Amino acid sequence: MSDVLALAVSGRGLVDPTQPVLRADDEAVARGRAVFETLRVYDGVPFRLGRHLERLTRSADSVGIPAPDTAELERLVGLALDAAGCPDGALRLYWTPGPADGSGPPVGMALVSAIPDWIEPARERGQLLAALEVPRRQTTWLLAGTKSTSYAVNMAAEQEARRRGADDALFVDAGDIVLEGPVTNIWWRRGETLCTPSLDLGILAGETRAALLELAPGLGFEVDEGVFDLAALRAADEVFTSSSVREVMPVVAVDETVFPRGPAALDLQSALRRLAGAGVREAG
Repeated sequence: MSDVLALAVSGRGLVDPTQPVLRADDEAVARGRAVFETLRVYDGVPFRLGRHLERLTRSADSVGIPAPDTAELERLVGLALDAAGCPDGALRLYWTPGPADGSGPPVGMALVSAIPDWIEPARERGQLLAALEVPRRQTTWLLAGTKSTSYAVNMAAEQEARRRGADDALFVDAGDIVLEGPVTNIWWRRGETLCTPSLDLGILAGETRAALLELAPGLGFEVDEGVFDLAALRAADEVFTSSSVREVMPVVAVDETVFPRGPAALDLQSALRRLAGAGVREAG
């Protein structure tokens, strides 16, 4: 993430973000065996921090590394947010296992960054997605729904999408079943029904996705979580993605199929911000 504002590290406290914080033989560096969470900060309050820490713990168990010290991570979050001195931002949590031989402890980190400045212009114009084929991750050993730092494939997908003239990628399997984006969940609207792929497909259980599932009925939408092919998405009235930092992002095209801007993305974005504001008031 760019524009790093503050970094806090277990056992060290606040650290200059430009200085090294991991040993070269930490499994996070040597083999990509570490886990992370990304969440948005509203008026100094991380959105659903507790739920993100729970998912971090599940991810650590899936990867086979020690369980994170969630109390220490919460302490680091407080240090980093205080040092960052900004009401809104992006918070990244990392948990690494340390060296494989046990000669060093696990490492927790809380990193606060500015919200990327491309997000609001992209929300205004809507994004173009390129559909890319990937294997479906339904079996446990493939780390289905896990936030691992082994993100090279996801970043390669974003690069390929840009090579094709798109803003981001949309993963589909060999049978054209719609899955998710590299860092997003995918949604589309048919009339008053919102469709999104089922977690049974091995996709990430996004916390923003969960929030939208809660908010949709109050806005008059039904939700259909299921198994859908790309043809079903192409027949949609409206398409959008969700993620913690990007929130609700309208999609105006998937490959050659163009979609109009619709009311669902706007209504859900507004409702998400109200929900985050309610969390801020409760925290205060």
